[in-house]
Amino acid sequence: MDRSWMKLSRVSNAYQNGVQTFLNFAFQNASQENMILCPCKKCGNIYWHFREVVYEHVIVDGFIRGYKKWIFHGECTSSGTSSTINPTYPDTDYHQYVRQYDMEDMLRDAFNMRSHGEQSFPPDFIISEDCNIGGNVFCETGTSAPNEEPNEEAAKFYNLLNEMNEELYEGSKYSKLSFCIRLFHLKCLGGWTGNSFTMLLEFLREMFPFAKIPQSCQDMKRLIKDLGLGYDKIHSFPNDCMLYWGDKKNQQSCHVCGKSRWMNSNTEDVNTDEGGEQLRKKPVKVLRYFLLIPRLQRLFMSSKTAESMTWHNDQRTDDGLLRHPADSLAWKSFDSKFPSFARDPRNVRLGLTANGFNPFKIMSTSYSTWPVVLVPYNLPP
Repeated sequence: MDRSWMKLSRVSNAYQNGVQTFLNFAFQNASQENMILCPCKKCGNIYWHFREVVYEHVIVDGFIRGYKKWIFHGECTSSGTSSTINPTYPDTDYHQYVRQYDMEDMLRDAFNMRSHGEQSFPPDFIISEDCNIGGNVFCETGTSAPNEEPNEEAAKFYNLLNEMNEELYEGSKYSKLSFCIRLFHLKCLGGWTGNSFTMLLEFLREMFPFAKIPQSCQDMKRLIKDLGLGYDKIHSFPNDCMLYWGDKKNQQSCHVCGKSRWMNSNTEDVNTDEGGEQLRKKPVKVLRYFLLIPRLQRLFMSSKTAESMTWHNDQRTDDGLLRHPADSLAWKSFDSKFPSFARDPRNVRLGLTANGFNPFKIMSTSYSTWPVVLVPYNLPP
């Protein structure tokens, strides 16, 4: 399909006709409830809109730069040639197929459990009650489950796979896992507190008692935490003398100034079995470390992002204009100094930024946060 029109003026007839061609293609292959993801610069393939709105956006604002393969609108690129998702599925069955496929795909990406064939498991595989790994695993029909226990990562994967195959309620086209992930995603996007989220779950359970809805925010976190990408809490000292980490993890006071690591240093841990509520010491300062290496690995493990990690080399528009860090003199200077690193476009380039802010917007409080953020520059804008 000719896409040269995407570089033309947005007021030209050729561009506007091309937009109509794109909309016809997108609504035929990737629409849901008469809406598609809007590819304009402002929406960035995140927000769903009706045809008239998408048309207006891409005329006024234009497409996202570099969006030449319409992967969010039905075009598949895994085979190297343009193809489309089969549009002959009935509406509800098609959407259910896409959702379930994406959910299993996400699980396999998360645990790097990719099969070489098209189908993940043979069709005669069933869930067996004989093999208990905190849940069920797949076993061949008519055969007993093996005695060997899978490793911890495999056990997590199979547990989540079972949750994915468990209906939210009888006859539902959503699984319990997909419901939890989508609802938790809304919580994160909306900035809901844990308490407000628990109240919502309680309300949903009251209104839909037949559905398998978690009881609280903590229950939902426990359900989806095995997807990974959590963070480590490392106690720190207010004056940044040291981190209670590594061989100093169990120290009770700073080896530089001698002060305690605890706010309530006189409080002792009380176990709930000994009566009363459990009392915990509160650290004076906490560093929350979002582990870097697993996140970089996930970018390459995920079929949704692996291709984008070489975008700066394979798909970037190189016309002399400064559109991306790869167009900058600093990038090119780095390439000339380290040619062996620059030779492989999969090598990751990170930009570091740090700045302190008050998370509660009240300047009188002493509470503050100082994030240190690493941005992977391999990715498109």
